[in-house]
Amino acid sequence: MRKIDMLLSEYGESHQNATNKLIHWICVPLIFFSVVGLIASIPSGLVQSVLGEGNPYANWATVLLILAIAYYVTLSIPLTIGMMLFAALCLFVARVIAGSGTPLWLASLVIFVVAWIGQFYGHKVEGKKPSFLKDVQFLMIGPAWLMHFIFKKLGIPY
Repeated sequence: MRKIDMLLSEYGESHQNATNKLIHWICVPLIFFSVVGLIASIPSGLVQSVLGEGNPYANWATVLLILAIAYYVTLSIPLTIGMMLFAALCLFVARVIAGSGTPLWLASLVIFVVAWIGQFYGHKVEGKKPSFLKDVQFLMIGPAWLMHFIFKKLGIPY
């Protein structure tokens, strides 16, 4: 069995309850986005000097996402492509929020806190601890777990 299949299966063991699954469909993407937004809010002079002054995507979030994508490459190329598209969408939305006059860090922090409250409520309903408490890599598997359902629905092998 491939590593990605084992990880998705193990992650799915603590995500059987319909309410918990619904909460995850909402909260996991919001948490992913909020982490991108929080990290994009970190001053990034060094990154801009390397990736290009004036490039709105030359920030620490882009650096972190490149590392995340490298991890996904080790698991599944199709899921990597899906996660790259979602990551790009998160960077774009963060840029839109930052350009709106709303402090990106504040919006991201509020989303982060509310989404994690939702996640823990979902796991209370489920009656099982979040997977990442067993293995921190499940923080990266959660978004891929959702993406694999999208791929299955579209008939795309992952």
